Amino acid sequence: MRLALSVVFSSIAGYLLGVNTVDYKILALLALGGYFMVGASNAFNQIIEKDLDALMNRTKNRPIPGGRMSVNAAFAIASVFTVLGIAILYVINPQTAMFGAISIFLYTCVYTPLKTKTPLAVFVGAIPGAIPFMLGWVAATDDFGIEPGTLFALQFFWQFPHFWAIGWFLFEDYRKGGFFMLPTGKQDKGTAVQTIIYTVWTILVSIVPVLGITGELKLSVIATIIVFLLGLFMLYYAIRLFKEMTEKAAKQLMLASVSYITLIQIVYVIDKFIR
Repeated sequence: MRLALSVVFSSIAGYLLGVNTVDYKILALLALGGYFMVGASNAFNQIIEKDLDALMNRTKNRPIPGGRMSVNAAFAIASVFTVLGIAILYVINPQTAMFGAISIFLYTCVYTPLKTKTPLAVFVGAIPGAIPFMLGWVAATDDFGIEPGTLFALQFFWQFPHFWAIGWFLFEDYRKGGFFMLPTGKQDKGTAVQTIIYTVWTILVSIVPVLGITGELKLSVIATIIVFLLGLFMLYYAIRLFKEMTEKAAKQLMLASVSYITLIQIVYVIDKFIR
């Protein structure tokens, strides 16, 4: 539920950034279509990983490994959610539906199988994970250009410190399921350094709109300062993970990253409407 709501929130933020006049019908369709889209991805994921989920503490009580739902029932739900999600997004415009379909495909057919094969799965998973923010802009404009591309890049780079933090403090649990989530495969300095690097990339992308090179996506100087300070807030916890190398520090980084992406999107939207 939390993941689904975060996807809907990102999509709505992207829509508000791209639209001139808010169409509440489109907004409702985007929220509903996005919700079905992430629901379908999650359902297919849990079908594919049902045996591995049973091995891990954080997932053993999910409906399928917990015995509360059959695979056939889960597949039916996933299929219906896929059709509904893509159909609802298509009503908005075909491009929005296309990106929604790409997201479901990459998450289910590429990211999920790769999680037990290589740490590069996080790179692949960051693609569908970054689509919702830009999806809102495409829903508003029926166009993919520098603006939604920038929103995509921001959420794309952000996902690396976010998921590596999760992979760090859940390292032992993930190992039970055979998942490779950390870039070096270990809770080591190499992983911590890469976490810092991708946090810096996230900060740099977040302030690019102030330069006036991202089309209609603009950011005022005051908003840029706020966005930059929020980035330093997340960077502080990334550096702290490097220094302490503990699961506690990783969990703090994860929480900081969730706060960061939410606040960034809020600042972007508020800045647009008061500028």
